[in-house]
Amino acid sequence: MNDLGYFLLGLASEKLKLRERLEPIHEQLAPKSPKQDERVLASYDVSNADQIAAAMAAPEVAQPEPEHFDAILLLAHGTPDVLGEMDAYLKLVTGGRGVPPHVVHELQERYAEIGLKDEPTPEGPHLTRWTLLQGKLLQQRLGTPVYVGMRNWHPFIADTVEQMKRDGVKKVRAICLAPQNSRTSVGLYRRALETAAAGAFDIDFVAGWSEHTLLVRALAERMRAAIEKARATGAKTAVLFTAHSVPCRTIQAKPSEHHGMLLTTEADTYAIECKGTAKHIAEELADILEEKDWYFCFQSQGLSGGPWIGPGVEDNLKALHESGYDHAVLQPVGFLCDHVEILYDIDIDFQKTAAEIGINISRAESLNDSPTLIAALADVSRRGARSLPVHTKPTPATGVEVIAVLQPVEEREPATV
Repeated sequence: MNDLGYFLLGLASEKLKLRERLEPIHEQLAPKSPKQDERVLASYDVSNADQIAAAMAAPEVAQPEPEHFDAILLLAHGTPDVLGEMDAYLKLVTGGRGVPPHVVHELQERYAEIGLKDEPTPEGPHLTRWTLLQGKLLQQRLGTPVYVGMRNWHPFIADTVEQMKRDGVKKVRAICLAPQNSRTSVGLYRRALETAAAGAFDIDFVAGWSEHTLLVRALAERMRAAIEKARATGAKTAVLFTAHSVPCRTIQAKPSEHHGMLLTTEADTYAIECKGTAKHIAEELADILEEKDWYFCFQSQGLSGGPWIGPGVEDNLKALHESGYDHAVLQPVGFLCDHVEILYDIDIDFQKTAAEIGINISRAESLNDSPTLIAALADVSRRGARSLPVHTKPTPATGVEVIAVLQPVEEREPATV
């Protein structure tokens, strides 16, 4: 695996040494000086002093010429609408292989604990409800039709594509709602979309936007509130950023097949991109979060066989407790709304684990309908993969005379998609 080797830490039973495991990861992604053409002025709700400092430190940024698209397509994972659909849903997730009956039953119990019923509920499951709302809010902001397609359940990508064909769509920009690029998510979404479209319209696929400055800002806004709430109790508090684990075989640098898709021989960058998002959030919070107080790990390892990348949340919580922390604030950096990996894995399962260990945990509120998230999606919709504003470490404000107020990139006209 070469540069990704440190993520493959073996089975969960292996004891974690927090400093020894995580400090090399911090060093690998130490801040680097951005190239001049990567500097962007995309502040959001910042003081005049901050804006002035940015103006003095960064050159003008040339905006790409706006492209016209008939529609925007948001792509998400999908989730069952009722408990009885769990077996069929898991067969889709696993590429038709399915899972043993006891795993189906276990997942039905987890989904039941977060509100899924035997009959459809008026509001629908969390993931579907929030994703459709994000699409609605994005459409209101852009004034361009926004469609939503799910890879593993209704509304299926194929069904959404058929509706787009009937609506006369000829050119679409597709955005995967998994910001970090990986073969096990983004690659499969692209394949499903291209197969369904079958050349009926042109597709501009945005494969990754994990460092978009407004995505980072949206996550930092939620985390700031969570940190302040935790520290109000006087507890010694650590921050634990998480990302969904994936099987080790799916990111290894060797030929293999996953869900019927031939993988390339290059190492997958998913783990690096997840840690990069976490690093940028921490930089955004540098005024209240010291480098020594934040860590990164993977969560929600699958129930199927074979090793998954780590370290895991459980081992990190033990190590944080042993290091003297009273409280850990968790935040998934790759999830844009509430769903089972947050509402069950963090809010129920990790809470039980933390109680057994003797450490308190809380989490940052999910992005859901965050206005800053919608602004990020709007900016990605307009730019595509061209000149995405990559987050840069905030420049400390200096006491100088007010000479200009910078307008955020995502608000600049023209806003035609």
